Amino acid sequence: MAEKSSVKLHGMWASPFAMRANLALKLKGIEYEYIEEDLKNKSELLLQYNPVHKKVPVLVHNGLPVVESSIILEYIDETWTDPPHLLPKDPYERAKVCFWAAYLQVFDLMRKSLITEGETQQSMLNELLQKLDVAEEGMKDIFPNGAPSYSQDVKPGYLDIVFYSLFGTHEVASEFFGVEFLTPEKYPLLVSWIEALKQVPEVQEVTPPKEKIMGFYQYYRQKFVPPKA
Repeated sequence: MAEKSSVKLHGMWASPFAMRANLALKLKGIEYEYIEEDLKNKSELLLQYNPVHKKVPVLVHNGLPVVESSIILEYIDETWTDPPHLLPKDPYERAKVCFWAAYLQVFDLMRKSLITEGETQQSMLNELLQKLDVAEEGMKDIFPNGAPSYSQDVKPGYLDIVFYSLFGTHEVASEFFGVEFLTPEKYPLLVSWIEALKQVPEVQEVTPPKEKIMGFYQYYRQKFVPPKA
């Protein structure tokens, strides 16, 4: 294991990408300082560490910045080599995990669903459901015995982190939109997977409360969708 060092994470509580880095650090048992960023008034340090995208998350290890959530997760796993491992060591299993993690990158689609209305919004939701249809089938190859169970010895990994960061609070999104898009009847494996992840203490630590998420959705929607006359 790497020797004790300075680790800081610049994030924002509502960012699924920052949640990934936050959760990975907790799962690996790494001591770190968390710095909450105000994205309306970004800190000089954030702009200095990520001058290209100017976004969270940014992991700062011994003064050196690492950006982009997927890169941060790989960096964490390769730097702190003691278990639990975020990515499989077997190259083929690792490739499968990375493929599905990339496939599940639907944040932009979800964001557009939040700031559109009518037929445009429905089209976005339909596209999201199509992706979930494929994911439900694809996960049967990853989890041939059904949804995984986690314990002190079996921790969530890279794919679990990416999936939960996007869909872990799906019930809140369903309540906000008034549409149940991730139901146990249609997606039994995906929903069981989420429920299993919700029992993990580290996952619970990084999951914002429902009221806070609803308030953010409302703020974000009002910002981009003009009120009806």
